Amino acid sequence: MPVGADAHRWSTFHGERVLVVAARTVTSTVRVLETLPALLRDDSRVTVVFAHDPTSAFNDGVLDLLHTAGCRVAPWEQLARITPDLILSASENIDVPEGDCPVLVLPHGVGFHKLVPDARGPRERLSGVVPDALLESGRAWLAVSHPAQEEQLLATHPKAVGRTLLVGDPCLDELAASRAHRAAYREALGVTEDQRLVVLSSTWGPTSVLGAHPDLLARLLAHLPHDEYRVGAITHPNVWSAHGAWQLRTLQAAALEAGLLMVPTVHAWRPALVAADVLVGDHGSVTLYGAAVGTPLLLAAFGGDAVPGTAVHELAAVAPRLDTRGDLRRQVEDAVRAHTPDRYAAVAAQAFAEPGHALARLRGVLYRLLRLPEPTSPSPVPLVLPVPERPAAPVTSWQVTAEVTGDGTSPTVTVRRVPAAVAAYAPARPDTAARFTHLACADDERDHRLTESASVLVRRQPAATAVGALRWIAETLARQPGSLLAASAVRGGGCLVGLSDGRVVTVTVTGPALDPGLPGAVVYACLRAGLALDDARPLTLRVGDGRAEDVVLRVRPAP
Repeated sequence: MPVGADAHRWSTFHGERVLVVAARTVTSTVRVLETLPALLRDDSRVTVVFAHDPTSAFNDGVLDLLHTAGCRVAPWEQLARITPDLILSASENIDVPEGDCPVLVLPHGVGFHKLVPDARGPRERLSGVVPDALLESGRAWLAVSHPAQEEQLLATHPKAVGRTLLVGDPCLDELAASRAHRAAYREALGVTEDQRLVVLSSTWGPTSVLGAHPDLLARLLAHLPHDEYRVGAITHPNVWSAHGAWQLRTLQAAALEAGLLMVPTVHAWRPALVAADVLVGDHGSVTLYGAAVGTPLLLAAFGGDAVPGTAVHELAAVAPRLDTRGDLRRQVEDAVRAHTPDRYAAVAAQAFAEPGHALARLRGVLYRLLRLPEPTSPSPVPLVLPVPERPAAPVTSWQVTAEVTGDGTSPTVTVRRVPAAVAAYAPARPDTAARFTHLACADDERDHRLTESASVLVRRQPAATAVGALRWIAETLARQPGSLLAASAVRGGGCLVGLSDGRVVTVTVTGPALDPGLPGAVVYACLRAGLALDDARPLTLRVGDGRAEDVVLRVRPAP
């Protein structure tokens, strides 16, 4: 990009001040990208230069992030040719070039609550605090969200005296402003009104949730019935950067096959957090954000690298702990039942001061350091978060348990489905005289071993005509002679379930259209229970402990 003494020869816009954004890690760069546009909106007086600092162990992905955002990027060593008026960073561990311009450091989390390895030596340091040399120079300014953080700094880093600026937390303000749009985020994530969304949030390092319990996502998906719950994961960008997306997805392959909502590392975690019904967390900032906006919480890990006396550390004293080897569903339900919206209000009050005004305060600070009059336009306000894209692949195979209760004239069939990829983690539910387990596969299941072992095959494609459904059923059962049933949705509502003996059952429901795997499970249960498939047999389908639908089965002549 054009920088240096003759940059004016190539530039279209000629700003009065140069603001350099130090981009060192994905975490810190995201925070600046989420904040800066609102602060500099429509102001041509400021020229922004993004400088990439590649020295962090977590620098992978920074350039991709900047290029995706449309930023022009200068190498860090090129800063020597620039005379900045202000350096802005959300990473405190930067080697700023010599000069006298101020350096404004934004937090990339909530306060100074974690000890991290020091890149300059073998010891640990307090995350968020710039090196003493920069404090001594009088150039550094540290933005904080609560006066308690200033007190903490003065106790641990006396050279920070007079170098803090209380601005609040823009991220918390956005989360709060977006609560009214929660239903839209849930719909975008594929969460229905009848489902609960359980989100696991993991910071980075061996004491994080994923560091301590790498199989917890698969276990959650196995313990929480597929039709009643969705499970998401918010993973710290440092995990993606240090290990790579390939490694992370390989380690969580079973969870992803089971429908895990693997939330992208950039931006999308905020609407996912707003959408959550329960947050399973650790000592990372996302856990504290979730508590602050009133989300029921379970702590699955809490590392010794959390700093005593901070709000996050106080949260550990009041939030319930998750027994990762216990009954996960019961603990999730208990967390929801026992929760009140203000349960963590006292903890949040120790981390966030004067919520709702962070962007306005930060704009004032920015222009004061740039030595420019603040724009006359209205002060920025937190915007509603955009709707995310759905970050999950469809589930293609299930371990299905169907239980038949009631009398023979009007029975109830209760169906619970667990994705087959995580069935090994599911609580044992042995077959009984009224409970039957089978494997069901969609027709796009890629593992042929599962398809060849499935009792029920399900058509994934959109609803077909009756003729098309019958043709698919016949071809599918001929191709997979070991299967007992094949089910397809039919246009106009209802479902056709074909039996290997040639009979076809029409399944109609009084409520919304069903995933054809559910009618298939009903017919399978009736066969196993010895219930005659008489014409117009009424029964009730109960999906787990959730909704119940009136169902009618009608046997058609063999086509």
